[in-house]
Amino acid sequence: MASSGMLGTFRLPPLPTIREIIKLFGLRAVKQLSQNFLLDLRLTDKIVRKAGNLAGVYVYEVGPGPGGITRSILNANIAELLVVEKDTRFIPGLQMLSDAAPGRLRIVHGDVLTYKIEKAFPNHVRRQWEDDPPNVHIIGNLPFSVSTPLIIKWLENVSLKNGPFTYGRTKMTLTFQKEVAERLVATTGSKQRSRLSIMAQYLCNVEHLFTIPGKAFVPKPEVDVGVVHFTPLIQPKIEQPFKLVEKVVQYAFQFRRKYCHQGLGMLFPKAQRLENTGKLLQLADIDPTLRPIHLSLMHFKSLCDVYRKMCDEDPQLFTYNFREELKQKRRKGQEKGDDTAEEC
Repeated sequence: MASSGMLGTFRLPPLPTIREIIKLFGLRAVKQLSQNFLLDLRLTDKIVRKAGNLAGVYVYEVGPGPGGITRSILNANIAELLVVEKDTRFIPGLQMLSDAAPGRLRIVHGDVLTYKIEKAFPNHVRRQWEDDPPNVHIIGNLPFSVSTPLIIKWLENVSLKNGPFTYGRTKMTLTFQKEVAERLVATTGSKQRSRLSIMAQYLCNVEHLFTIPGKAFVPKPEVDVGVVHFTPLIQPKIEQPFKLVEKVVQYAFQFRRKYCHQGLGMLFPKAQRLENTGKLLQLADIDPTLRPIHLSLMHFKSLCDVYRKMCDEDPQLFTYNFREELKQKRRKGQEKGDDTAEEC
């Protein structure tokens, strides 16, 4: 393991280009896995440069693929780079990079959705949550198919201060479809405002750094790509359990073009829906005719605080799922129809 105290200026020796690596190992992007390769090292260098000063930093790269961003990270004078790659086809090319950067690149064949990073880096990099962010950074060109579930998973880790955030307020620089990137940073009232906007912004400072045109990738995706930077907040803007916030936000955006009371009403069983929705909105001091995109973070804080009190008063309320109630209603209707048919 590299020591940050022994760092000198490091540059990779001359190596085959990423395009040559792809040809050498017969690599091709798998459409079903949403794989797209970024071959232009000027762009990979820009991603790494926009992540901030990485000198002496322990970097965790997710989905390195043929190693374009990996090269740029290694040239940023980092302490150590850990890459987690699920696709075995990319391991030989990454091993070539590891051989060219002795002691700086560690390769793990695994799934980023399940990989445990808590003990991957030395204890001395850990910081208290209230301190400056640790010398740990997550960087990744994420496959579109996993980007949303992965960022939701990491946001929950932020709220619990576990996973990559056992080290402190670990920063992240990640790629998303441009539409998703715009949702992550969308402000109150913008048409891109969504569940992702609230979930990301109540826990992190989120910045859309720049956009990469789709034509820069191989194969060319149908959309452009946004590079987004996350810095966890010392104090979340909503101080309630992640799952509770997620439920309130998800239901609020259930009917995003309708008034907010309609989606929020689904938090409650049908028999008490009207009464409890009115109570929730009144205590939270929210106009029921606001549309979800016009609800601010402070609105959601009030909604979550009031909903938490209502759940404390009725412990079964949080587990209520309106879809299950609908399924049971349909099932009873079918059973009643079957009974009527038998009588006939």
